[in-house]
Amino acid sequence: MDRLVELQPLFWQSTLETLYIVGITLAFGGVGGLVIGVALYVTRRGGILANAPVSVGLNLLVNFFRPIPFVIFIGAVQPLARLVVGIGIGNKAIIFALSLAAAFGISRIVEQNLVGVDPGVVEAARAMGAGRPRIIFGVLIPEALGPLVLGYTFVFVALVDMSAIAGVIGGGGLGNFALVYGYRQFNPAVTWGAVVAIVVIVQVAQFAGNLLARKVLRR
Repeated sequence: MDRLVELQPLFWQSTLETLYIVGITLAFGGVGGLVIGVALYVTRRGGILANAPVSVGLNLLVNFFRPIPFVIFIGAVQPLARLVVGIGIGNKAIIFALSLAAAFGISRIVEQNLVGVDPGVVEAARAMGAGRPRIIFGVLIPEALGPLVLGYTFVFVALVDMSAIAGVIGGGGLGNFALVYGYRQFNPAVTWGAVVAIVVIVQVAQFAGNLLARKVLRR
């Protein structure tokens, strides 16, 4: 316990690093996943932009990357990370890898929630002369917004978990803190301090997500 008190400044720094990594990742991966997910939905058979070759290509792309374990994925995309962010290790590299992995995962969540939208609502909008962009941004996404909020909340929690692997490529955060100063130094108090911090972050995020989703669904 004394060691945890001694490491308190580093503990809070690691907590902020985790929040920074997850927050930036959710922003980039969330937008990318939304774009891919909408594209998956509108290009499928019967969609408002039905296009079989594009639909098949997108599905193959998503299905190729989604099953890859993240600890392998971050190593596999290191060359691409160096090309895009200029470095293959550290927080920039982990944010890049996380954002890429999150985008493919979120895309399926978005697609599934859009599939749940009543087709009659879309048909009504088309009958009223609404264009495709208006249907997508004015009907589909707003109608699926409550479930999407819950989906993104789930992704946030998953990203907190995935960010713990950041230490593999020299990234920071609570996972790296627990590994370096707790597990490797045989100090369970430090490890459990990081665990409690992660649990608190997840609980707060889940509560906020549930609250926001309820408010959206009551509209």
